[in-house]
Amino acid sequence: MFQIGDYVVYGVHDAYFAAGSKLVLTNTFGASAHKMAGCDYTPRQVITAGVEIARKAAKKYDGYVALDIGPLGQLLEPMGSLTFEQAYEDFAMQVKAGVAAGADLVFIETMTDLYEVKAAVLAVKENCDLPVFTTMSFEQNMHTFAGTSLSSMAITLDSLGVDAL
Repeated sequence: MFQIGDYVVYGVHDAYFAAGSKLVLTNTFGASAHKMAGCDYTPRQVITAGVEIARKAAKKYDGYVALDIGPLGQLLEPMGSLTFEQAYEDFAMQVKAGVAAGADLVFIETMTDLYEVKAAVLAVKENCDLPVFTTMSFEQNMHTFAGTSLSSMAITLDSLGVDAL
């Protein structure tokens, strides 16, 4: 059942499809266990609702739904305290929830740490057969906040088998 807030999200998806888009991203950018700690909803609940709402809009236009995955909000070791394994498990949970809810592909976006995006891509590749698209955010010096260059990103993500970057 739709709740009041769902109509707003549905309306955004519908507007994108009506304008000619063939693909929408779910509103699940921050639906990770680390970002949602202490929230009244679980990441699985948010991801399931996000995919279902987008899927309802997509059905009307024969469109596609991308599970949107953003950064976890914590730095990985050695710059932070989050281990690669913890990051991988958080991303894997998101992927499994998105697949179960009916996403058509996974869109990993706005990453700044190549190590974190590697954990996310591996979680997608090892937990589903959906295509994976990735983006990273670069600063004016043509490096990410964590120091990744464009060429390092391209070589690494290509070797991991992403479908688009």
